[in-house]
Amino acid sequence: MKSPKLRGVAQATLAAATALVFLSGIAYSRIAEAGPAPRNAVYTAVSMPVATDFRAGDPASDAVTADPHASTRAASTERALGALSSAVRQLSHPQALRDAFVSYFAFSDAHPEKVRKPYLYFVDYGLPSTTPRGYVFDMSSLEVVDGPFTVAHGRGSAPNAEGVPTRFSNTPGAATTSLGLYVAQELYPFRGKAGGRAYRSIGLRLAGVSSKFNDNARMRGVVAHGAPYVTESRAGRSEGCPAMEPERAEELLPKLSNGGLVFLFAPDSGWMANDPWLRG
Repeated sequence: MKSPKLRGVAQATLAAATALVFLSGIAYSRIAEAGPAPRNAVYTAVSMPVATDFRAGDPASDAVTADPHASTRAASTERALGALSSAVRQLSHPQALRDAFVSYFAFSDAHPEKVRKPYLYFVDYGLPSTTPRGYVFDMSSLEVVDGPFTVAHGRGSAPNAEGVPTRFSNTPGAATTSLGLYVAQELYPFRGKAGGRAYRSIGLRLAGVSSKFNDNARMRGVVAHGAPYVTESRAGRSEGCPAMEPERAEELLPKLSNGGLVFLFAPDSGWMANDPWLRG
């Protein structure tokens, strides 16, 4: 015969098992009554924790693990806006400057080895070419290095030199401005033509890093350079380059070269919704 103590243990175990079966039956009936589950529904076991084996790069792991640097980037963006917003005279869209800073800090966080200088060249192409729309910021000291100043847009982006560019493309031969983020690369002697006359200036090669929006920049010859058709009061049209006054180019482009960033903005909904660096 079993001892009273053993009988007590057996009875308690039987009662617990009976309760579990009963509760499972209720849960099953409620699920059945609720009908089929939504395709993407996720259920969590409350009473019995389930061990997981998430690996880096798995969608499930990415969903569960928050970006540890997101809050730092957000704070950096707010600090930059607080320090620099008052120096920017006019914007075509409330998000213009924020998008520039979000992109800057997102790319810097993802590719610190490529951002070797703290300078950001920002152009708001939502403004007409007669409005000063370019700035260079020092993102380390949060100061304006220069700006606002006039900047050219691509002749394929607007029907005339005085208008607001509305067509943006990454297509070779389009002579259009391409929106998004660029890494400033090497300097070189630039040669161009304006009004049928040849001219020389300093040039800065650019690598587009906003995927399909500007990744053909080097192949297209989209560079930053000085141009005689850009003056203090107006900017002519380029072949897609964010050209500036020749004297200003001589001063600013060496600062940006080999590790600064360039951000070309316009209130274009398709680009704003899909540029990879605007997600922060």
